[in-house]
Amino acid sequence: MLTQEDKELLAKKGISEQQIQEQLACFEQGFPFLKLAGAAAVDNGGIFIPSAEEQAAYLAAWDAYKDGDKKVVKFVPASGAASRMFKNMFEFLGADYDVPTTDFEKKFFAHIHSFAFFNDLNAACLDNTGRTIDALVEEKNYKAVVANLLEAAGLNYGALPKGLLKFHRYADGVRTPLEEHLVEGALYAAGKTGQVNVHFTVSTEHRALFAKLVEAKVAEYAQKYGVEYNISFSEQKPSTDTMAATMDNQPFRDEKGKLVFRPGGHGALIENLNDLDADIVFIKNIDNVVPDRLKEDTVTYKKLLAGVLVTLQQKAFQYLEVLDGGQYSHEQLEEIIHFVQHDLRCRKEDIKNLEDADLVIYLRSKLNRPMRVCGMVKNVGEPGGGPFLAYNPDGTVSLQILESSQIDMKDPEKKAMFEKGTHFNPVDLVCAVRDYKGNKFDLLAHVDKATGFISFKSKNGKELKALELPGLWNGSMSDWSTVFVEVPLSTFNPVKTVNDLLREQHQ
Repeated sequence: MLTQEDKELLAKKGISEQQIQEQLACFEQGFPFLKLAGAAAVDNGGIFIPSAEEQAAYLAAWDAYKDGDKKVVKFVPASGAASRMFKNMFEFLGADYDVPTTDFEKKFFAHIHSFAFFNDLNAACLDNTGRTIDALVEEKNYKAVVANLLEAAGLNYGALPKGLLKFHRYADGVRTPLEEHLVEGALYAAGKTGQVNVHFTVSTEHRALFAKLVEAKVAEYAQKYGVEYNISFSEQKPSTDTMAATMDNQPFRDEKGKLVFRPGGHGALIENLNDLDADIVFIKNIDNVVPDRLKEDTVTYKKLLAGVLVTLQQKAFQYLEVLDGGQYSHEQLEEIIHFVQHDLRCRKEDIKNLEDADLVIYLRSKLNRPMRVCGMVKNVGEPGGGPFLAYNPDGTVSLQILESSQIDMKDPEKKAMFEKGTHFNPVDLVCAVRDYKGNKFDLLAHVDKATGFISFKSKNGKELKALELPGLWNGSMSDWSTVFVEVPLSTFNPVKTVNDLLREQHQ
């Protein structure tokens, strides 16, 4: 089935023939829906709201931890072009009308002076047309403005990644999301020596642009916040690309007969995360940033999540030492069971039936694994995943972040669980990735491969099936200890469309 040319391509990407067979089997068989116990909520113990007293203790725990000798890294997935952010404006460029017609188009032009990139766009319009934005608008040459925003001859925003676009305006200049993440890092992830480690995952074609912006700006923020930055980059590995398939589950080939591969989705980044040298890792999307005037909540709750994490980790480490020491009482085992079931929210129905030796093996497996604490905001109808209590392959019920594709929406009961969920996943995670002896976990060993999904795309007019790997915070972390903490909506301000930058939170 595979030609010599195919095999050479696989070797170049670092993909084995066995992986190809496994991927074809996924297309053939599909993926099972997850069995749900219910949506995670405050009233069923799935989402934790710390009291004021507990919050103070967790914040103190984080301050003590980060002033120690552990390495903290802020991990920001920043790959990919921002083309989806400008979908509406691309449609306007290709439309058979020349003046703003949709509400979206009208809003964009009515508030065009409010965008942080306005001055740059105005300069591009002057260079390329000899007219300012206002003059072009007066002449009803709206498409020239949009072309200068999106196309390579102008600002090229349609092909740049979100991290490099100008989002926020300040008295002393403007900032990109990359810069806002540098500022955030200084405010909650700086260690005792003032070292701030920030890691961006970027696409190959944009890496040089990211590096250039860091070089231009890093000294300014280091001086302003009294820190020293260590900025690193990585790219999605070619070995995580997945093969496209035809509608009858055969390898999809292009017009030259070459196998077609596609990026495996954000789940591919578990490899990048696994390569990091870190003890604690903050994960947050590139576009979820706010100006300084609104950063207080973000910083407080990031510290709070981290404080919950290191407090739980410390307890888990103590219990592992007890279990590995072999000298434990019945009371201690009961205490550990309570910790796993109540604090780590991982339940096993038949736990009382286990013999002591099997019980210890079970408890050890649930304590000795990566751990994450995830912020959850109240559901406001944003598209995306949410927090659930789900059954695992070993029969336990634990907390999982699920996307709608993992839930059987044809089952009215499951659909209702998804629709009535009280909370939403804003991608706000703090992760602990070392064991109690200081060794790094192999994060790839904790991925549930049965949680990928298949989407339908097209290439050159031909339909194809695409395989998405288990998502970074979904199936890639399904075998982690997971705790959900409610965080305020003020910490969640994503920019999905260019007009989101007109929201009060980004002005």
